[in-house]
Amino acid sequence: MGYREPTPIQQGTIPHAVEGRDLIGTAQTGTGKTAAFLLPILERLLNRPGGRIYALVLTPTRELALQAEGFLKRLGRHTRLRGMAVYGGVGMADQERALRGGAEVIVATPGRLLDHMERGYVDFRSLEILVLDEGDRMLDMGFLPDVRRILRSLPSRRQTMLFSATMPPEIVQLAREFLKDPRIIRVDPTVVAAAGVSHHALFVPSEHKTSVLLDRLRDPAMRSVLVFTRTKHRADRLARQLEQAHVGVAVIHGNRSQSQRIRALEGFREGRFRVLVATDIAARGVDVEGVSDVINYDVPREPGTYIHRVGRTARAQRRGEALTLVGREEQVDFSRIEKLLGFSIERDPSPQNLPVYVPGPSGTHRSRFQPNRREVHRVPERAPPRRYPRY
Repeated sequence: MGYREPTPIQQGTIPHAVEGRDLIGTAQTGTGKTAAFLLPILERLLNRPGGRIYALVLTPTRELALQAEGFLKRLGRHTRLRGMAVYGGVGMADQERALRGGAEVIVATPGRLLDHMERGYVDFRSLEILVLDEGDRMLDMGFLPDVRRILRSLPSRRQTMLFSATMPPEIVQLAREFLKDPRIIRVDPTVVAAAGVSHHALFVPSEHKTSVLLDRLRDPAMRSVLVFTRTKHRADRLARQLEQAHVGVAVIHGNRSQSQRIRALEGFREGRFRVLVATDIAARGVDVEGVSDVINYDVPREPGTYIHRVGRTARAQRRGEALTLVGREEQVDFSRIEKLLGFSIERDPSPQNLPVYVPGPSGTHRSRFQPNRREVHRVPERAPPRRYPRY
């Protein structure tokens, strides 16, 4: 598979995982966290008799479940161990057979797994290993009730591992409820984003973001571009606009059927679509080699989401570009991202004949970042009331 040496997160976690210790592993996206828990699972289960569920990997999205299942099959190709992804949006028959003894390793999203558990298809009495993949997302308020219900059905004597690219202190505290004396492995805790990413920003009025994006897409070096929006509606609208401009584009979000999502990812992976427009459901589920650029069409509300978005490029020690289009109303969220990163994101020069703006006061403080005014085309606008920030 091309592996020569372990990555730092693999080197730090695999020895403890093979010994059966509970652990929390934190490292940037694209550094091999999936192999860091799948390899120990395969090692520990090699000599177990088949027909029982020994390991469960919980993931927040269907894409991550399919990604981990595919990786498991490649790593375990020469073993007798079988894996199965259990997720919503598809039929339950094949999943039921796997849960009844057709697979030793189950990779599942919480909602669909609970559906099977309520029907009595699942026997966890032999379970030895639990993995919470993308642990910060798995333990947030959206998934926590389902995760608690699943964990109550698992044997108390088990190994539990939690992996994520970001691990806020409150999530670590919450994770200690599920782990016993965990070993915490943090790789480069002072480096938040993937090291190979070049970060850029452009301050542009929201109504002109599509024009700026199309201007950037004229660059042939942008051969495989992942564009993130905040909402499903904006993703669909942007995809239609790009299609009208004759850009090869696919779209993926929570309202798309599983077959549509798979076709979009496969087309993007194979190069049939140059651009993939996605909501944050894809930020943790797109593992495509060679993504040249990530463009944040909308600034994410949570700084940690930015880390996962830009981590879709510069994977496996490669290089990648990340551009964020910052609207006037998004300055505060953008400032929070820079605070998390610990450095100021480079401001790109203004595009020719396209409007951008000079960032002014952000919230209750004056913006620290003023691009070269000679490079800025000011947008005429009314002077806002005094109680609002001036841009």
